[in-house]
Amino acid sequence: MYRLTPCALLAGALIALPLAAAAQSFRCVGKDGKKYYGQTIPDPCVGQAVEQLDKQGMVVRRIENQSAEDRAQKKASEKKKIEEAAVKKEDDRRNRALLATYSSDKDIEDARSRALADNQLAMKETTRRIEDIKKRQAALAGEMEFYKKNPAPAKLQNDVKSAQVDLEAQQNLLEIKKKEVESINARYDEDKKRFAALTGRK
Repeated sequence: MYRLTPCALLAGALIALPLAAAAQSFRCVGKDGKKYYGQTIPDPCVGQAVEQLDKQGMVVRRIENQSAEDRAQKKASEKKKIEEAAVKKEDDRRNRALLATYSSDKDIEDARSRALADNQLAMKETTRRIEDIKKRQAALAGEMEFYKKNPAPAKLQNDVKSAQVDLEAQQNLLEIKKKEVESINARYDEDKKRFAALTGRK
């Protein structure tokens, strides 16, 4: 059986050293925009992102040589891109929904009229409930007058408090419905503006 001599083994090891060094390299884009390669990190790569390549030229590791300020700016930039993408996605969704809902300005105005009519109906119903509560309060006040000189029953006192709570709730609801008129008109004005921009109509 053939055996390698110590001299042969040493020679083989010396030959293998440059081959091992060639098994990987480094690459970067310098500040001048040019690409630089080297068995060690080239001088123009200092302070730049460096890619470590295997012997097939594939990237096995990326070395970030960024300052804390650079990293913060990069993170802020990435966050901004994500937020802008989310806004664009929502705009696209709204545009598709708008075009699927309306085929003309008349459709938008008809929808506005229905929304305003529904809101007006809700205000009338709320106003009616307010009037009913006030009538109930008047009746309760008459009962409380009977107990002017004596403590009123707990149930009567609770009814008086409950009626006042109901009144305030309905009055708040009525104010909300009144303010909704402005928001309804603003919403459909925006729909008309967006529809015109999407369809090229004026």
